[in-house]
Amino acid sequence: MIKGAFPTDKFREWQTPFYYYDIDLLQQTLDAVCSETFKYGYHCHYAIKANANPRILRIIAKSGLGADCVSGGEIQAAIAAGFPAGKIVFAGVGKADWEINLGLDNDIACFNVESLAELHVLNELAEAKGKTATIAFRINPNVDAHTHAKITTGMMENKFGINVSKLPELFDELPLMQNIRFTGIHFHIGSQITDMSAFRDLCIQFNELQDDLEAKGIMLSHVNFGGGLGIDYYHPNHIPIPDIANYFAVFHKLVKQCSGQQIHFELGRAIVGQSGTMISKVLYVKEGEVKKFAIVDAGFSDLIRPAMYDAYHRMENITCDGEVDVYDVVGPICESSDIFGKDVELNKVRRNDLIAFRSAGAYGEIMASQYNCRPLPQAYYSDTIRFEK
Repeated sequence: MIKGAFPTDKFREWQTPFYYYDIDLLQQTLDAVCSETFKYGYHCHYAIKANANPRILRIIAKSGLGADCVSGGEIQAAIAAGFPAGKIVFAGVGKADWEINLGLDNDIACFNVESLAELHVLNELAEAKGKTATIAFRINPNVDAHTHAKITTGMMENKFGINVSKLPELFDELPLMQNIRFTGIHFHIGSQITDMSAFRDLCIQFNELQDDLEAKGIMLSHVNFGGGLGIDYYHPNHIPIPDIANYFAVFHKLVKQCSGQQIHFELGRAIVGQSGTMISKVLYVKEGEVKKFAIVDAGFSDLIRPAMYDAYHRMENITCDGEVDVYDVVGPICESSDIFGKDVELNKVRRNDLIAFRSAGAYGEIMASQYNCRPLPQAYYSDTIRFEK
């Protein structure tokens, strides 16, 4: 999507703020992912936490991807959208009993186990149902993803996963688990990673770990490298699809893949991030002593990433072109952190102008809340130009 390609006349008919999805771009991104994974015989699961909009999920399911879930609700959403249970993997450091039972009842592909305590509970619940749970151990490779501290997950001090030093204890317990089938290991080192050296480091760490396990007679039929590939928030018009080809090429070049070994990935943001835009309306232009404020009707209840992660979203005044001015773009929430950006260059802003917050397809609509008793934003789509539940 390029600037000016938005159907602004149609946008004025809809209550702002809302999310608008470029379905063509989503499909192009999915095609790129499917092409690269097919090339290498890899398997890819869409990370539902990035965006669980039902229409978006149905499109992704039709592309043939599996689903990466981190809650029972996401498992239910995946099944409702048409993802085969045999392509659903379930991760999460705090799986509740009902969520585990839901996965067992649906015979999902794999539980990514994150602690010895979880392994015991999973075995007990599977035994009660007369089922066998297929598992992988989620390992912390202690790889620095060079990303924001709040979205780094693969270091030893993170709450996620199992440190390599703890693996002998888990493997000692496995023979006692009659309702567990161990297939391999799982990693996820973080999110919004654009430095490919982090993925290269992960490959090296995996190769060393696999060699060590093989020396102990432990073979891995299944390896899941997680996701984490980032998008370009600064140049959505010029780089609408992330570097998917280079991402998979890194793993193909460096990973020592054993015969018959399946390699899996879990991309989320990289698939949906650039396809979504939040549209908000200017309520007021407030003149301060040294600043101008563009006060919009969207708040961090609609798009929380800037307040939570200090995240950047490119903002565009899609109503008019011409003279540029500088604004602090803020929302109406009764919190000082409800700021989308400071010193933002925009085409001169007037009341009722429409502001596009780009690259909002991931962790935008899905993280919206009703704080301040505000209604949730609706969603519209480029191919239907109407709201769908």
